[in-house]
Amino acid sequence: MKYLVHLSRIFTGILFIISGFIKLNDPLGFSYKLQEYFGSDVLNIEFLIPYALGISVIVVVFEVVLGVFLLIGYKPKFTVWSLLLMIVFFTFLTFYSAYFDKVKDCGCFGDALKLTPWESFSKDLVLLVLILILFVGVKYIKPIFGNLPTTIIAFLSFIVSLWFGYHVLMHLPSIDFRAYAIGKNLPDEMATPEGAQKPILEYTWVFNVNGEEQEFVTNGSYPTVDGEYVGVETETIDEGYVPAIQDFSIESEDENLTDYFLEKEKLIMVTMYNVNKSEAEGMTKLKSFTDKAITKGYTVIGLSSSGATDKAQVKLDYGLNFEIYLCDEKVAKTIVRANPGIIMLNKGTVTNKAHWNDFDDVEL
Repeated sequence: MKYLVHLSRIFTGILFIISGFIKLNDPLGFSYKLQEYFGSDVLNIEFLIPYALGISVIVVVFEVVLGVFLLIGYKPKFTVWSLLLMIVFFTFLTFYSAYFDKVKDCGCFGDALKLTPWESFSKDLVLLVLILILFVGVKYIKPIFGNLPTTIIAFLSFIVSLWFGYHVLMHLPSIDFRAYAIGKNLPDEMATPEGAQKPILEYTWVFNVNGEEQEFVTNGSYPTVDGEYVGVETETIDEGYVPAIQDFSIESEDENLTDYFLEKEKLIMVTMYNVNKSEAEGMTKLKSFTDKAITKGYTVIGLSSSGATDKAQVKLDYGLNFEIYLCDEKVAKTIVRANPGIIMLNKGTVTNKAHWNDFDDVEL
């Protein structure tokens, strides 16, 4: 039992630190995932949506800190109880989203590793077993250092985690796991390679045969049945190859301009997923930065999901000298974790991106 507890302690502690750090690297991204869970079609606790970012930071900092506490043996009973409560909650959440098919990606490892809800639920079940082992054998969890060093390390883990979370919120994630990272070519990320695996679909046809409904399963072809057609249901068995970028577009009221702008050599895209929620200080900095960029020969455009009236008003309020085109809100949030933020491209390849706090440091 002693050795089983030690193995569980090491594996659980490391996994909590890695999972927590990945989410702490992008707390805004995790808060967007929490908003999905809080939505009316999932848990229906929409009153928590305005607090999603704060909850996101608290949860991921706690996750990292508990992992450290477990490894160094700080306050074993408190740590194990906290881990147990957290994993019970996460297990319920992943089971609920998997069983009711509500959230397609749990967000456990952010954008670094996509897990289906059932994969996430399986992972949480394994962790639940390991934490139950720790719960039963908590007496074997001893500090690996003296009391003072252990306390200092525990305190530092909390301070460093908080600082790191604040830092990436005020700038951008230190590690960008998304398809819009610096060096990525957006047309390549949107393309489907020749010979890529196609989706596998299963069709369940229902026919009335001699007064009795019968089902016939095919891969898409219409079955030869001596009966009256009733209906058909389609199930995706394998999604096949899915491009990293699926919903990105730059649209005016009249046309899709995605390909046109992605051919530009010096393009700056300003992301404002909702112009009414843009930071006022950031918008003031944006005006100065974009004016300077335009004088240096850059093509500057905005991307937002806001309506035409709101976009016209924000242009007037801040004197913006560029057009703001339509882009899906979720996509705009994904491109740059800032409102406003900028992404710079050369013929579709990302050369730089910045939070509004860092506009002054961007070289043109």
